[in-house]
Amino acid sequence: IASGVVDRVYKEYMGDAESPAQVRDGLLDAMGDLFFVISAVEVARYHRDAGNPVYFYEFQHRPSSVEGVVPAFVKADHGAEIPFVFGKPFLAGDV
Repeated sequence: IASGVVDRVYKEYMGDAESPAQVRDGLLDAMGDLFFVISAVEVARYHRDAGNPVYFYEFQHRPSSVEGVVPAFVKADHGAEIPFVFGKPFLAGDV
């Protein structure tokens, strides 16, 4: 990889970090983009190019049920939207 690319990637994700927490957040953003966003955008482009409508979203709602279970800096984990999509917050009792 050309050093210019590495420099730009570093600057995008961690260039202004002033604390270990900011470095952590930048690294988590970079890893999330690498493992989820880039491939999702690529698949969306294939569908678009095939003439299909494409919708893209980013779920960032932190469920109250994760309080004390996951670190405070975690907004929403992979798959966290599933209970919201299928109605878990609206169901009474233990499901």
